[in-house]
Amino acid sequence: MPKTDALQGSLDLLVLKILSRRPKLHGYALMTAIQSMSDDVLRVEEGSLYPALHRMEEAGWVKATWITQDSGRRARIYEITAAGRKQLAAAESRWDSVTAAVNRVLRMA
Repeated sequence: MPKTDALQGSLDLLVLKILSRRPKLHGYALMTAIQSMSDDVLRVEEGSLYPALHRMEEAGWVKATWITQDSGRRARIYEITAAGRKQLAAAESRWDSVTAAVNRVLRMA
């Protein structure tokens, strides 16, 4: 239905928020969490998520660890770091300011 461009600029915020509530998730679990928590409005493609996770890992916002699941399959799980929690707080504050400003404009029109 809606395109993934609705996520433009908010993917880091969504990933950090989910990891702050549900640590140790793999990429597919993050994709499905965003989709289900948004009631299927937001969908993240692998081609967007994994580069974002890699960028966040390089920035020190998330930590990635390889695990072996019960099925024997290896999975890379992600956790938010202290720096990621600081980034999350800053991003949430910016998001609140931007959405409040957009809502003011929409109400005036």
